[in-house]
Amino acid sequence: MRRPEFIARQSACPSGLLGRLVGHVMSRETVTANETALELLELEPTDQVLEVGFGHGATIARVAAAVSGGFVAGVDPSAEMCRMAARRNHRAMACGRVELRQGAVEDLPYPDGTFDKVLTVHTLYFWPDLAQPFREIARVLKVGGRLVLAHRTDPGAGRDFAPPVYRFRDDDEVAHALRQAGLVCADPVHQSGGRATISFRVARR
Repeated sequence: MRRPEFIARQSACPSGLLGRLVGHVMSRETVTANETALELLELEPTDQVLEVGFGHGATIARVAAAVSGGFVAGVDPSAEMCRMAARRNHRAMACGRVELRQGAVEDLPYPDGTFDKVLTVHTLYFWPDLAQPFREIARVLKVGGRLVLAHRTDPGAGRDFAPPVYRFRDDDEVAHALRQAGLVCADPVHQSGGRATISFRVARR
């Protein structure tokens, strides 16, 4: 059954009480995808890491624990998710190891070549196009830096989520956009669970 459009819009940018509930649901639904993405990210203790679309902030916390001598930043368009993630990560934020900002992937608030690693899971659906987001991610990556992204590619995805909100891209479209942004991408790794197939892509600047 397709989720109602108002729920889909909350998934794109959660707000208010319903947004908090959606955030808690997403924290459970995305555990496996986030675990796989973190494995592909190959974190090192001194890495500077950015998560685009951090949502509930659970993955930010896991990254911060893994990069004990590094730094973790997050950018998310939702003020509600910024508050939720800040509560979860308040200790790491207080000591300057984590920084969370409200913002858009099309205009990342960091200088060129800041990050060793960038992670984004289940966010591509909400981007009107791929060109500017990937250019921005490439800009803030260091030379040789690694991007890991994950998104659904199964035919049933479009039946489960409202098309006005969600835009599903296939592997070829994503690979082309990454190359246009100057990123070198490996072949995707696919993970199936129930009816969903998630494509994981590793790219380098």
